[in-house]
Amino acid sequence: MKTIIAIGLVILATYFAIGILFGLYFLFCGAPKIDPLLSKSKRGIRILLFPGIVLTWPFFVAKLFFSKPNPR
Repeated sequence: MKTIIAIGLVILATYFAIGILFGLYFLFCGAPKIDPLLSKSKRGIRILLFPGIVLTWPFFVAKLFFSKPNPR
């Protein structure tokens, strides 16, 4: 039972570690490619978006790498 819990915690920690790394990349490099208005936003807005991106990073990966760039 302890092994199963340990494996689950490692998987959860890996998910959050990838989410944090991707979140930092996405907010400063990737998001302006999708939404140009975010490049002009203040740092506070990006800080507010960060926890949501960390938790839902697989959706943002798909949005960033598999969508057409915004022509604006």
